Amino acid sequence: MIPWLPEECVFPPLEKALADPNGLLAAGGDLSPQRLIAAYRRGIFPWYSADEPILWWSPDPRMVLIPGEMKISRSLAKALRNASYEVRLDTAFNDVARACANKPREGQSGTWITGEMQEAYAELHRIGYAHSVETWIGGKLAGGLYGIAIGNAFYGESMFTDVRDASKIALAHLCAYLKQRGFGIIDCQMETRHLASLGARTIPRRDFAMRLDAMCAQDDTPERWPATAIDGHFRRAP
Repeated sequence: MIPWLPEECVFPPLEKALADPNGLLAAGGDLSPQRLIAAYRRGIFPWYSADEPILWWSPDPRMVLIPGEMKISRSLAKALRNASYEVRLDTAFNDVARACANKPREGQSGTWITGEMQEAYAELHRIGYAHSVETWIGGKLAGGLYGIAIGNAFYGESMFTDVRDASKIALAHLCAYLKQRGFGIIDCQMETRHLASLGARTIPRRDFAMRLDAMCAQDDTPERWPATAIDGHFRRAP
C-alpha cells in the first residue's frame, strides 16, 4: 500500500519505497517549493503522468555523476573545442524545460514534464533553486539541461538536444562549473546506458542519502547563476 502524503511537507522513510528499481515511495501532496526542496534534500523526486496523482520516487540503486568524472570522448572533446557555440546559464530556463517536455523519447508516448511540473520548476528557478545550462549555436538554443541545486548537490532533471552533442556540451560545462564551486555530486536519478557512457555510476540509496545529508548541510542560499560563468572553459588556448 503506497502511503498518501499529508498536508505537511513530510515523507515516509526511504526504506518504505517499493522494492523495485524505480522505488515508488508515496503519492499525493503538491508541487510547492517547500515540498519539492524537502523532497530533494532527502533524495526523493516527483515523476508522474498527467492522468495520475503526484507520485514520489527514491530509486535503489541511484545513478550519480561526480562532476570530475565525466567521460569526454574524442568526438565530444573536438566539439567542445569548436568556437561556434556559446554556453549560458539561467538565461532561458523556461525554454529549456519546454524543449525537454516536447522532445520525443524512445519508448515514451508522452511526457512526465507536464504543464504543472513546468510551472513548479519555473517557480523554483524564480527563487534561485532551479537552473538551466544552455548551448546556443548561431543565436539559437540548440540543447541544454535543467536541474535543482541545494547545498553542494545538483539534481539533474532533464536534457534535450536539437543539434548533435549540444546537450553533452551543456553537461560538460555544468560539470566544470560545479567542480569549480565545490559541488560533490550530480543526481541522475534512474540508471541509463547513455548516462553510464558519460561516466555516471550507481551507488546504494543508503550511501546516496548519507552524501546528501552532508552536502545539503552546506550553504544553500538560492541565487541566479551568472550567465557566462563557464563559457570558454574548454576552448583551445591560442
